[in-house]
Amino acid sequence: MPILCIDIGNTHAHYGVVGDSSAYSAGEVRTRLLDHPDEGILARLPVLLAAPNPPNAIAFCSVVPSVTPVFLRTISASGLPVWQITHEQKLGVPVSYPNPTEIGQDRLANTAGAHALFGSPAIVIDLGTAVTFDIVTKTGGYEGGIIAPGPAMMRDYLHERTAQLPFVDDSRGITSAIGKSTVEAMRIASVIGFPGMIQALLDAVLAELSRRGESAPAIITAGGAAVAIDGRLRQRPTDSPDLTLLGLAASWRLNNA
Repeated sequence: MPILCIDIGNTHAHYGVVGDSSAYSAGEVRTRLLDHPDEGILARLPVLLAAPNPPNAIAFCSVVPSVTPVFLRTISASGLPVWQITHEQKLGVPVSYPNPTEIGQDRLANTAGAHALFGSPAIVIDLGTAVTFDIVTKTGGYEGGIIAPGPAMMRDYLHERTAQLPFVDDSRGITSAIGKSTVEAMRIASVIGFPGMIQALLDAVLAELSRRGESAPAIITAGGAAVAIDGRLRQRPTDSPDLTLLGLAASWRLNNA
């Protein structure tokens, strides 16, 4: 059964129809415009519902609680049953995190997707506005993870919290590790420093799992900022851009089969 899956993030809401193991008709809208009549999710629905294999249900996650009621009112116009992932739903693995109500719903979907597609143990690195690591083990299921700023957040913060540093809106390639201008110095921190932070965090998690006797985990990247670490880690993660959507569909099927 095709499922329309929607991941409501801080900046964008990503959507796609998930069939067996892939997402199609994927796209995104700005979260703040989710209910806009011309630019929101409703404007996309006619095309999605007219696809050769139209969705029969909607599964979603949201990390913006204030937007969730607005989305539910808006999406009710589709006439499709709507399901929201929570820690109380089946993910395919147990949740051993001490306070599961704290877990972001996108992280729950990533957990379900990682286990369904790659098995356990697994480390998911989702790179967006924020960076999240999610750790799934054979012994504890979903155990927890790490939250760090994404590359754009790091650049924006430098500009917003200092008097003289400019706004830098990209991370174009650099030719030296020594900046010859303020903008170049900020780009170096983003291009070299950001992957270095990810590598250090990943090394720490891998070392801890190894000490505990866990087998080598699958390492999966997701999110729009994954390009910032592409080819810059010692390990070679598997990039799964639609992991959150695939995880939503996997969990929906576990709970609604």
